[in-house]
Amino acid sequence: MKLVHQINLAFALSLILVLSVTAVVIHYVLLDHFIGTQRKDMQSIGAELSATLETAAAQSIPIDSTPIAVSGYAASRIADVEVIIQDAQGNVVAPMAVAPAYPYTEIARFTQDDPTSFQSAIKNDTYLTEVTAVPQGTVTLITPVSKIKAIEQALMGRLMLVFAVGGVIMVILSLFITKRLIKPLMLLREELKKVKERQFSEVQRVSASGEIGIVAESVYEMAGELERYNHVQKQFFQNASHELKSPLMSISGYAEGIRDGIFEGEDIRKGLDIIMSESSRMKNIVTEMTLLAKLDSEDDIFKATAVNLKELVEETIERVNPVLVKKGLFVHPSYGDNESLMVYADRDKLLQALLNIVSNGARHASKHIYIQAGIQNGRVLLTVSDDGEGISEELLPYLFHRFVKGKNGESGLGLAIARAIVERCGGLITAGNRKEGGAVISLGFPPYRKTTMV
Repeated sequence: MKLVHQINLAFALSLILVLSVTAVVIHYVLLDHFIGTQRKDMQSIGAELSATLETAAAQSIPIDSTPIAVSGYAASRIADVEVIIQDAQGNVVAPMAVAPAYPYTEIARFTQDDPTSFQSAIKNDTYLTEVTAVPQGTVTLITPVSKIKAIEQALMGRLMLVFAVGGVIMVILSLFITKRLIKPLMLLREELKKVKERQFSEVQRVSASGEIGIVAESVYEMAGELERYNHVQKQFFQNASHELKSPLMSISGYAEGIRDGIFEGEDIRKGLDIIMSESSRMKNIVTEMTLLAKLDSEDDIFKATAVNLKELVEETIERVNPVLVKKGLFVHPSYGDNESLMVYADRDKLLQALLNIVSNGARHASKHIYIQAGIQNGRVLLTVSDDGEGISEELLPYLFHRFVKGKNGESGLGLAIARAIVERCGGLITAGNRKEGGAVISLGFPPYRKTTMV
């Protein structure tokens, strides 16, 4: 069964249940109200008749000559009230209606035809009675409950008609609202089919409100991210094949030349050196690609602990010192005074990220590299800058993408690996240019706390 039919069926059943319970409650409430109102009327009538009969008794007026009428009764009555007067011995003296305008009904006829069974009649639950003592005996007011029920049922019938009309209107509104709610879901289902079939670029934004709109927007954004990821993956494999193809061609060319005797003497040694160099370069590319894949997919590759950033920077400088000396570069580290530079990260992986960043700076610096660490806006901030030519505006948005190489770049994976490591450590890495000239790469981390967990 379709969702729209399920919702409409559930709503219809709920509506029927609610209206049924409401009808039952209203039935008993109305019946109790009418019976209570009738009893109050009978009490008022009984009090007025008692006063009339007491006056007649004081004046020695026979009961037959006493007018039995109640003022205002016709305007307020719910059902006919009949009067049964009994003498002191319990004999029925006179059955009559309260007001002359109302003829004797079933109780009057009943007491006329069989007066001896009157006592058993008024004890029946089908009648409301009000007994009042008077000097002549007793006055009993009696009303059939069936008449009250008839009035209540007539009113209940009208209410049920109102309920039915209201129920039909609510069902129509339900169909309209359900259609408006389900239609975006149906459209969303079609867009999800496109995602399933990897047609990410064809996914359209579904207009909807509320939570459905939020889900629809998330699906649209997800499709965009998947499209970008798919594009990056394709580009990654294209670039990877290109990067691996170059050293393989060199290795293959020199190997064939040596095998076929094209190279002789010193050329053979040079060819072997190139083969070894290209093999080493290809090995580094494969190693970096493997590391990137692990950083993206494996959680257990990260072993986070408390890391002193100052110590990590000093170790990084020691590692790259041979390159710095060879190129005649100077490194200027600086740290905030009396500030804790502890972060929660995988020490070895973060060291590799810093080595990649500083090595990248060493390739572009003219004379100086500046490394600054401190606390800024509640975060541990580390910046690595140089006095080189800076990063071109065209390259800046893609600097941390895979296989994106600037001038003098190697594999184009170093900064991509650095970004993956920093983000896995809960940090953020950005790049820009200094006003004085040169590039600057900034790393921000949340400060280490003892309660920090991966």
